[in-house]
Amino acid sequence: METVPKLVRLDEFTFRIDPTEQPGMRVPGILFSDDALLANVAGDPSLAQLANVATLPGIERNALAMPDIHFGYGFPVGGVAAFDLTEGVVSPGGIGYDINCGVRLLSTNLTAEQVRPRLAELIERLYREVPSGVGSKGGTHLSAGEVDEVMAGGARWAVERGLGRASDLANQEEEGRLEGAKPAEVSESARKRGLRQLGTLGSGNHFLEVQTVDRVFEPEFADVLGLVPGRVVVMLHTGSRGLGHQVATDFIARMDHRLATEGVTLVDRQLSCAPVGSDDGERYLGAMAAAANFAWANRQAITHGVRRAFSAVFRQPDEELDLSVVYDIAHNMAKVETHAVEGGAKRLLVHRKGATRAFPAGREEVPAAYRPYGQPVLIPGDMGTASYVLVGLPTSMERSFGSSCHGAGRRLSRHAAVREFRYDEVTRDLRAKGIIVRSASREGVTEEAPGAYKDVEEVVRVAEGAGLTRRVARLTPLGVVKG
Repeated sequence: METVPKLVRLDEFTFRIDPTEQPGMRVPGILFSDDALLANVAGDPSLAQLANVATLPGIERNALAMPDIHFGYGFPVGGVAAFDLTEGVVSPGGIGYDINCGVRLLSTNLTAEQVRPRLAELIERLYREVPSGVGSKGGTHLSAGEVDEVMAGGARWAVERGLGRASDLANQEEEGRLEGAKPAEVSESARKRGLRQLGTLGSGNHFLEVQTVDRVFEPEFADVLGLVPGRVVVMLHTGSRGLGHQVATDFIARMDHRLATEGVTLVDRQLSCAPVGSDDGERYLGAMAAAANFAWANRQAITHGVRRAFSAVFRQPDEELDLSVVYDIAHNMAKVETHAVEGGAKRLLVHRKGATRAFPAGREEVPAAYRPYGQPVLIPGDMGTASYVLVGLPTSMERSFGSSCHGAGRRLSRHAAVREFRYDEVTRDLRAKGIIVRSASREGVTEEAPGAYKDVEEVVRVAEGAGLTRRVARLTPLGVVKG
């Protein structure tokens, strides 16, 4: 087991790993946490992973970890790092296997009182409209040529084919399409995995949840977002499915081979990487963007399924029920952005693995309707607990390259959760709270049991205390479809 590096407390919510803690560290490691959350990572290898990230060439300012940090592949989940475009690298382990796994929130004009009498029927209909589970298929069937079009067009491709509204695009990060996609760099095996997975939820921590607005902290912005107390909303969490996973697998193997051929040894082989401007680096970034666009198209197709389900259950056209896209936010991505560093503003490649963008008011990347307030940040809890809508703060730019956490963060691995929790007990406890659960498997419930995750209230408190985000609204679950 790797030695856990020493943490030095800088303030109530900020801890530092000094560069002397790990040979080769080029910058400090910074962790946003507090005493309660630190107890969950005591002795955890994720802190050693954070120190290892700080050894990568061209890293700027700090290697960062969000309050939901836990052990991942190469980078810890909740890891953020920015790299110089000339001297720096791109690392697939710093992005993750589920490229552009993300969260989308839809508003409705229904109240919880209107939905509860039909909740069981609604959850069942959502389960049928949006295929879920390990290797789930049965979504929009694509031809080989259409897979390329999806990877190039993202959410816009889906909207143009009737899987949404033109207005859906404005309130998505990058408007649901990342520039620079190179579908030709995606392997045939990855393409095949995507042929029948568009519009499917998948498994693991992916979900589709019917929620109600429980509390509003910032009424003016919440009103702009359509988040009214007592109103029902829908949150979905999924990514690029098998296609994105295969892209990561292919390029990790490719970069491993190149490093071995060149005789390069890393402090952790899972940090396999390539210079940003190298052939391998540029090819990976093009394939990553293609997989990211597949993910946005996937969430768009799922949105279409959600609208079909609501329309069928409430016997109204979906437009009359609202079901607008509030926002769609990505994690597991590397993006070129401008940030202030020593020497002035600079274009950097920012890796966010299990972390999301949290830009403040005024940034041109924030949708026009939200620009006076800042970018919405969507933080799902775990099954059965609250989720949050937050907004990025100006201090996030200097503290975290405009980044925040992406969820509650695991406390137990999936294997440990299956050993500790029982399906009947978890579902009984959820029923006692009035929450209906529909899952493709029993393991899908036990792996994601509330006790397997950190306390989302504490995670959000730290993100706010650290100056990354501010709370806008709290959402509580009524029913959930699990992968």
